Order: sequence, then structure tokens, then C-alpha cells
Amino acid sequence: MPPGSSITMSLHVFTEQRTSERKVLRTRARVVMEGAAPVSGRTSDLGANGVSINLPEPLVVGQAGQVSFDLLIEGKLVPVSARAKALYCIFSSGEFKVGFQFLNLELAAMTAVARFLR
Repeated sequence: MPPGSSITMSLHVFTEQRTSERKVLRTRARVVMEGAAPVSGRTSDLGANGVSINLPEPLVVGQAGQVSFDLLIEGKLVPVSARAKALYCIFSSGEFKVGFQFLNLELAAMTAVARFLR
């Protein structure tokens, strides 16, 4: 190799995007993305920073919207509604698994999620 030249290599390594523990959550969910009609789906798991929801149609990664679902805490249903951004969308078993990251989670929703995850 001539003096002063260099080799640049690109290495792609998968890193886990989740920064918190997840807990299985199977309940109905409603997703309303900006500029789109509401869509119904089912949650698959929940963490302090986000939720995974199975939907019949794909979503655009990076798109923001509102997600809503109920948590069963101490025998009572607690509704949670939060702004969220789609981080990934994967086709699996005839539906689309969409991972949402919560955006500026309100205190009531944050408290409900924390209580559910205990």
C-alpha cells in the first residue's frame, strides 16, 4: 500500500435497541399515526421505554403517533395513552410487529407502566 493511504472498513453489528426489561402484555391496542385513520392491534410486550404492537398493516419507521392500551394493575384496568414513534416494523406470521418508543410519557402513564412492570 502506498505511504499515506488508508483502508476504511465498514462493520455492521446488531445491537439490542431495548434499554429496559420487557414484560409480556397481550391486550387490545389502538394506534393513531399522524395523518392516518385509527388502527386496532394487539400488544405483545411492554417496557419502561416502549411497547410492541402487532398490526394488520405496516407503519413507516420514524413516524410518530398515539398508542393506547389498558394495563391490569391490582385487579383494575388502567388506560394508558402515549405519544410514540415507530422504531421498527417486521412482517411476521401474517401481521406486522411494530416497536414503539414512548415520547415524553406523561406522569400518570409512566406510573402505570412502572407499576405493571414490578
